[in-house]
Amino acid sequence: MFSSLRERFSSHLQERSRRRARLVSKDGRCNIEFGNVEQSRFVFLIDIWTTILDLRWRYKMTIFISAFLGSWFLFGLLWYVVAYIHKDLPEFNPSINHTPCVENINGLTSAFLFSLETQVTIGYGFRCVTEQCATAIFLLIFQSILGVIINSFMCGAILAKISRSKNRAKTITFSKNAVISKRGGKLCLLIRVANLRKSLLIGSHIYGKLLKTTITPEGETIILDQVNIEFVVDAGNENLFFISPLTIYHVIDKNSPFFHMAAETLLQQDFELVVFLDGTVEATSATCQVRTSYIPEEVLWGYRFAPIVSKTKEGKYRVDFQNFSKTVAVETPHCAFCLYNEKEAKAKEKKGYDNPGFVLSEVNETSDTKM
Repeated sequence: MFSSLRERFSSHLQERSRRRARLVSKDGRCNIEFGNVEQSRFVFLIDIWTTILDLRWRYKMTIFISAFLGSWFLFGLLWYVVAYIHKDLPEFNPSINHTPCVENINGLTSAFLFSLETQVTIGYGFRCVTEQCATAIFLLIFQSILGVIINSFMCGAILAKISRSKNRAKTITFSKNAVISKRGGKLCLLIRVANLRKSLLIGSHIYGKLLKTTITPEGETIILDQVNIEFVVDAGNENLFFISPLTIYHVIDKNSPFFHMAAETLLQQDFELVVFLDGTVEATSATCQVRTSYIPEEVLWGYRFAPIVSKTKEGKYRVDFQNFSKTVAVETPHCAFCLYNEKEAKAKEKKGYDNPGFVLSEVNETSDTKM
């Protein structure tokens, strides 16, 4: 029992040691932090709109509630001060002919209720401003204008947060693994991507970045060096008709960073492949970006994706997402270099070659017949 636990523990430690740090998680979040930033955090208040939109929902709702409650209570205090200065409160025993600035304000609670009614334009009619003092009229106008500004800003922030294209990106999914196999006679790296909604992404464009650590000829070490990776489908990599799952592929040719990799050395490589999909949401015309990443352990050499689209008897096309990330082993060259050498060898077999040392000589035939 203890030996099995020891083996499990050791395998868990080995797995953790092999686990690679990744810049982009599978769901597209970036694993990066900023340290020793010299600029003050007050710089984010300059772009307060973006700061509010980037906040999490719990902080946003706290600010939303605090903004309204705080403004209602602040103006409630001001209305109480106006009533106190004008001696409208019951403790001053106003005369029968006394006209208050605001009718029926008897204390701080009633002043708070009048502030709330004024700012949200409820207007019950029980408490109202009279023409007795200009201070109350000015305060009414000021609170009404400020209330509209607060209401517009906070409600706009909530609406913008709900309708952000970032949420639309959650309905775009990538396959769990990338595969390497032959496609059209070429060695390709393939990834499957699907749109879970029937609404399209207009003007979709897909591309990739290979992140790795490189050393320049001058000896400088560059961490997270970015190399462009071109992904295409059969119709190109722009303006995709993204109504059904697509299999995008990258051709591993002599210009590809995967050209010198092989099936045996793939897991020994240190890279991270980040895939991006940009598009415009059809419903809101807002642009969105979906991204994911693959590390060497998530790239399967010698596999292809299982079929996912079929046609029913009723003539409809059916997408089976159960096979979305399912892979099937296929015969694949163990490296791109071997595939291209094999092609060159076969091409040479079909060609004829002239021997420069070969000389054609004519032979005179003589017929000597002895009788």
